[in-house]
Amino acid sequence: MKNGKFDPVFAENRKARHDYAVLDTVECGIVLTGTEVKSVRHREISLSGAYAAVLGGELWLLGADIAAYRFGNRFNHEPKSRRKLLVHAREIRDLRLKTEAKGLTLVPLKVYLKGGRIKISIGVCRGKAEYDKRETLKKKALRRDLERGV
Repeated sequence: MKNGKFDPVFAENRKARHDYAVLDTVECGIVLTGTEVKSVRHREISLSGAYAAVLGGELWLLGADIAAYRFGNRFNHEPKSRRKLLVHAREIRDLRLKTEAKGLTLVPLKVYLKGGRIKISIGVCRGKAEYDKRETLKKKALRRDLERGV
């Protein structure tokens, strides 16, 4: 919240924090058409199953579903198309090295508005094993019980 205004979150990938250990995050701009912007502002976007990848020296968002704008005409966008992410060249180089060498993956965490522009937070993640997921759930339940005073 800044100066009485807040930056809304349009979509959040809650399952990502359950399935992956987030090691680092990167804030990216995203290239959208007019009808895509309108659909995102109506919160008609899904990040489940989406991921980012460095292809041809550029960072792309793949598998994200932005629903077709219901008031759009024949120039409406394709819901499952790949979308270019905007980051500095050195960040792209670092992300490519991390994903190739260390076996990490790039997972979109949330889509939000910042300064009038739609941004996306990408996490550099390592997949969790099943026992790690159970351990995380146990810690979360214990913390909740302590807060309740049980």
